[in-house]
Amino acid sequence: MITTRMASPDDAPELVRLRRLMFLGMHGRDEPGPWERDAERMARRQLDRELSGGEWLGAFVVDGDRPGPPHLAACAVGRIEERLPAPRHPAGRFGFVFSVCTDERYRGRGYARATTEALLEWFAERDVTRVDLHASPDAEPLYRSMGFSEHSIALSIDLSGRG
Repeated sequence: MITTRMASPDDAPELVRLRRLMFLGMHGRDEPGPWERDAERMARRQLDRELSGGEWLGAFVVDGDRPGPPHLAACAVGRIEERLPAPRHPAGRFGFVFSVCTDERYRGRGYARATTEALLEWFAERDVTRVDLHASPDAEPLYRSMGFSEHSIALSIDLSGRG
């Protein structure tokens, strides 16, 4: 049996470490930088329910059992976004999963599925009616087996050069 738990603010450094590993796997290159410090600070603040003013960030983890300092084996992290209600989304709450990663030492044990299922349950308990994510080619079969499918053509624009 896999034991998942809700991440705490103290897990922020490990969540960022796993996020960096996720990007390495997706892009084939390691990209350390100031974003890690900022991500850790933001995760710590958003996981502290008193500081953040609510439960908008959900993060579920599996603790690692290998020798060495305490570490996380896997995580699934997502956020609730409130939009205007609609006929099929009466609460106006949507979820976005933006970080799922299993440390390579723990792959093949079902940890990504377990943490993602815990996150989906967390979303459902908060009246989220649709959850979106971007899947890597390697992870797509996992998400499809959990019920994810295409629902529209996603378009995006990078505004970082404006302003």
